[in-house]
Amino acid sequence: MSTYVYGIASGAHPALPDGMGGVGDPARPVRILKEGALAAVVSDAPEGLRPKRKDLLAHQNVLAEAGAAGCVLPMRFGSVAPDDAAVTGVLVERAAHYQERLTALDGRIEYNIKANHVEEAVLHHVMAESTEIRALAEANRKSGGGGYEDKIRLGEMVAAAVQAKEAEDGLALQRLLEPAAEATSVGPESSGWLANVSYLVDRGSAENFLAAVEQARKELPHLEVRVNGPLPPYSFVEPGPAEPAGSTAGGADTGAG
Repeated sequence: MSTYVYGIASGAHPALPDGMGGVGDPARPVRILKEGALAAVVSDAPEGLRPKRKDLLAHQNVLAEAGAAGCVLPMRFGSVAPDDAAVTGVLVERAAHYQERLTALDGRIEYNIKANHVEEAVLHHVMAESTEIRALAEANRKSGGGGYEDKIRLGEMVAAAVQAKEAEDGLALQRLLEPAAEATSVGPESSGWLANVSYLVDRGSAENFLAAVEQARKELPHLEVRVNGPLPPYSFVEPGPAEPAGSTAGGADTGAG
């Protein structure tokens, strides 16, 4: 039977509570596979697993429970290996990497920050900063709305200015938050967000990071800033896929929010 992998921990990681259930219906019992100085938190993998809310929450709950007892490198939802032997084989193959990451991420959490523009506010900024846009908008207004070509030209100018402002504000937000974090990981571009960045934060400094977010909101009031976290440090397990060999991604990211 294939094996579902929740995360990787030290072989000395405390045992999990008896009867802990993971993904699947009924929930598959969670267990520990040990190999050398490492261990994997796993369960049997249910057939036809899909990123349903119940299973996404089960995945997160297992990581939360295991992470409360010590550092765990979280795997993305849907990490499935052919069997237990494949999992322990990867623990042997990548032992040095996982041990280094366990040390580096011990006591760390992740916050994912997404931001977009408040439409009315950013249009006000664009108009205030561009005399050319203001002049064309005023000319169109005085001529009863302007001709077709003038309307198109104004729309294109505004769109280009907003796009430039998105890039500028994304960098500004990142510069404000980086000093309060130990590392950053830029996520994939997603529709509607001008910034999608994960920050690695020492658990003891979480309040400082959240204070930096509030300060950024004050300095960039034309941005809507969304905070997701604290999360297990999904984005910092390694710079790329960290799932065991033979795994299949379930298409859902429980870490990005």
